[in-house]
Amino acid sequence: MASLDELFAQVPIDQIAQRLGVDNATAQTAVRAALPTLVGGLDANAQNPSGAASLQSALDSHAASGLLDGGVDVGSVDTTDGAKIVSNVFGAQKDQVISTLGSVNGSGGNDLMAKLLPILAPIVLSYLAKQIGGSGGSGQGGLGGLLGGLLQGASGGTGNAGGGLGDILGSVVGGGSGGGLGGLLGGLLGGGKR
Repeated sequence: MASLDELFAQVPIDQIAQRLGVDNATAQTAVRAALPTLVGGLDANAQNPSGAASLQSALDSHAASGLLDGGVDVGSVDTTDGAKIVSNVFGAQKDQVISTLGSVNGSGGNDLMAKLLPILAPIVLSYLAKQIGGSGGSGQGGLGGLLGGLLQGASGGTGNAGGGLGDILGSVVGGGSGGGLGGLLGGLLGGGKR
């Protein structure tokens, strides 16, 4: 089963640190904050039919990218495409999401997050496309199950009776249960294309 840890393992922290001009610890903290937020945003958008169709189309186009084959080379990531993905996922809430992620201790701030998200977004879509099997995969149910499984895995359990995405994101990025950063991000997600 796919997990955020497996997704995180696909991200070349050292290359990202070098590209962004930060140390590996800062890059790692930023990536650990950003990945579940991207997945959560994708999940929020996939909750309705038009958002799910848009996401499936994006996954189909990333299925053959080969970005994950032999390890990700950050230099080959299309950040223009990544910026479009980030805008589609978060919509009008994009700047608030970046600001909230930038406030995570050790994450490098808003400017770093604004540069990081467009690098991570194509990696996340390529990973999801590979998990689903590309075009003709298992459709919305499979996509929703995959995204939900990734997020549920972030909460550290199966079938937690907690407060949903806010709690999950809170646990991943170091916020409190149901409030603080996780609660704020949980409220911001889903602002993209639906």
